[in-house]
Amino acid sequence: MTLRSRVTKAVVPAAGLGTRFLPATKAMPKEMLPVVDKPAIQYVVQEAVDAGLTDVLMITGRNKRALEDHFDRVPFIEQTLEDKGDHDKLAAVRRPSELGDIHYLRQGDPKGLGHAVLRAKLHVGDEPFAVLLGDDLIDERDPLLETMIEVQARTGGSVIALIEVDPQQISAYGAADITEIDGEDHVRVNRLVEKPAVEDAPSNLALIGRYVLHPRVFDVLETTEPGRGDEIQLTDALQTLAAADGEGSGVYGVVFRGRRYDTGDKLSYLKAVVTLASEREDLGPDLRAWLRNFSDDFSD
Repeated sequence: MTLRSRVTKAVVPAAGLGTRFLPATKAMPKEMLPVVDKPAIQYVVQEAVDAGLTDVLMITGRNKRALEDHFDRVPFIEQTLEDKGDHDKLAAVRRPSELGDIHYLRQGDPKGLGHAVLRAKLHVGDEPFAVLLGDDLIDERDPLLETMIEVQARTGGSVIALIEVDPQQISAYGAADITEIDGEDHVRVNRLVEKPAVEDAPSNLALIGRYVLHPRVFDVLETTEPGRGDEIQLTDALQTLAAADGEGSGVYGVVFRGRRYDTGDKLSYLKAVVTLASEREDLGPDLRAWLRNFSDDFSD
C-alpha cells in the first residue's frame, strides 16, 4: 500500500439502540428518524457518495432491517407513482437505491464504536477508509469529507474532524490537544481525551463523527482494551496511533467551520429539522413566516 491509495470505502456504524429517542425508536431505528422528508441515514450516505465513496458498509444490529429496506427498490410504490405521473416523487423514492453499493454487516456484541469499526476489517482491506456517524449531518454546501481525504493522502496517517465549541460544553465531547502546522490547513493531534472535565480539557476543539482512517487502526483496535463505558473506544486507538511511529502513524485534524446539524439529542434534532426545512425553496418561505408569527406569540 502507498500513502496515496485512494479512499473508496465508507463505514457507517448504525447499531446503536437510540435510547435517547424512546419511545419513537422502540420499533424504528434512530437512523430512520426523518429530517424533513428523508431519514437521517440518507443524508449521511449521500455525503459519502458526494465525496466519491460509493462502496458503503453499514454496521447494523438487531431491529435495523428498515435500513436495508430504505435503500432497496420498492416496485409497487414505484409503479403506483409512475401510473399517477408523479415523476418528482418517483425520483425521490428511487434515489436511495441508486446512491451506490451498500453492504450490511451485523456488529453482534455491542462493544462500542471501536468494535463496530473493527468489524469492517475484512470488507475494507488494506486501504484507507472513511467512517461517518449518523448523529452529525454536514451541510452539502460545506464539504468536509473531501478535505479530510486530501489530508489523509498527504500525511499518510489518520484524520479526524474537529469543531470549536463553548469551553463549558467540552465535557460532552472528545477533546483534542493539537499543534498547528505552519502553512497547512490541518493540525497535528497530540492527544485525545474522551469527555474531559472542563478544567481538564486540553482545548475547546471537539471531535465530531467524521474520520478518515489508515488501515493500521485495525491492528490497534484488535489489542485495545475496553475503556470508558466498558466499550472499545475508537478514540483510544487513535490515541495510540497519535503516539506511534512508522507507516500509518500520526493523527491529524481538520477544523470544520461550516454548517453542521446535530441530531444526537431531541432539542438539537428539532433544530436541525427546522433549519433544513427553513432553507428549502418549497418549504422555507411559508415556514419562516410561520416561525416569525409563532415567536411573536410567545414574546407577548
